Amino acid sequence: MKNLPLHLKIVIGLVLGVIWAFVSSALGWNDFTITWIDPFGVIFIRLLKFIAVPLVLFSIISGVSGLSDVSKLGRLGGKTLGAYMVTTVAAVGIGLLLVNVVKPGDFVEEDQRIKNRIAFELWLQDQNMGIPHDGESYLNDPTYQHLITDAQKENQLSEEDQQKVAEKMESAKKQKESSPLMFIVEMVPENVIFSISNNGLMLQVIFFSIFFGITLVMVPEDKKKPVVDFIQSMNEVFLKMVNMVMGAAPFFVFALLAGVIAKMADTPAEVFEIFLGLGSYSLTLVAGLFFLVFVFYPLIMKVFVPKLSYKEFFKNISPAQFLAFSTSSSAATLPVTMECVEDNMGVSNNIASFVLPVGATVNMDGTSLYQAVAVVFLAQLHMVDLTVAQQLTIVLTATLASIGAAATPSAGLVMMIIVLQSVGLNPAWVAIIFPVDRILDMCRTVVNVTGDATVSTLIAKSEGELSKY
Repeated sequence: MKNLPLHLKIVIGLVLGVIWAFVSSALGWNDFTITWIDPFGVIFIRLLKFIAVPLVLFSIISGVSGLSDVSKLGRLGGKTLGAYMVTTVAAVGIGLLLVNVVKPGDFVEEDQRIKNRIAFELWLQDQNMGIPHDGESYLNDPTYQHLITDAQKENQLSEEDQQKVAEKMESAKKQKESSPLMFIVEMVPENVIFSISNNGLMLQVIFFSIFFGITLVMVPEDKKKPVVDFIQSMNEVFLKMVNMVMGAAPFFVFALLAGVIAKMADTPAEVFEIFLGLGSYSLTLVAGLFFLVFVFYPLIMKVFVPKLSYKEFFKNISPAQFLAFSTSSSAATLPVTMECVEDNMGVSNNIASFVLPVGATVNMDGTSLYQAVAVVFLAQLHMVDLTVAQQLTIVLTATLASIGAAATPSAGLVMMIIVLQSVGLNPAWVAIIFPVDRILDMCRTVVNVTGDATVSTLIAKSEGELSKY
């Protein structure tokens, strides 16, 4: 076992975690799993998160202060944001194409979809939003009068789901009602100590780090040397912490997966039942995510970095991918992503320390594709045909919303509420996909992290700072 590569050990941990979860649910050991095993998974995520912020702080300052030409930073920033926007728009486009071709919502029984449509029209009436844009009204059709009461009953959410939806809608409301320039305002910290202590304020830490690094460049050599030496030493310390935590990653991943599945259902049959209910949606989304990871990104890499083989690409970044799957958090995976990109891909520290933290915050390709698939699926489920203009609105809204999304589990649900509202659909529909969101969140985080690694490699290649290829 000692001679196995880290990514294989993590795979073994993942598989054993899933097997344990199903065995424990079959034998009624779920309480034991949640009480005594799951906490180690929580500890793992906390370890990675507390390392992430100081690692970003010191690595960016170290990278920027090492630039002899500060104007290079502006070019680097422009390339980075441009590349991330292109991949995000492409991901949304792929998602829309796939969901319109497969039409997963049409696989649900027509009677249920008619009830859903009636419930949607009742909601439009409650919101004083008139009739659907297609001009049809099922409420006024005598054929469906007997279904109206049933639709009203089935449209009622459980108290738990109502509370979840209310919380997500409140977060979305705050995000939507802010000024278009609020994104820029939120980048500037009021109190840098508070920003460093809050994982949700990574952009503020990045802003401070870049500003601090640029200032260091302008300070005389004899004055800045002690500070630069200290920062570089601290950067090495936190990188060593990453290595130490990753040594125990297979065990932690086992605990994390076992806990996640144990919390989903009490028996293996219930877990399968959850996925069967939303099977067409889940399969469509996973197909889109797989396309991004196994076709889209490798194709881009083959075009711009031809010496990097398909197999090497995945071998280099697989530890970060497996960790992303188990943690569902780009921020928690960031220290490992940086290590993979620098040590395995050969990306310079200057590039990796700038591009990857920005990507963990603003680049959400997997989440954006998920927005497109989920919103159109929910519309199909309610017999609502979205126009081309509405689908273009989804592209724009999902792209912009991804910039402000937190790099934490289930942040995509808040984004989805914003996207649903942008095309006049009921934001409470997010409750329909709650049951499968946790596992699918793990899949789309893999895409987010793979996208970050791909873009950082491309930027390094364009800047001549890719040593291995």
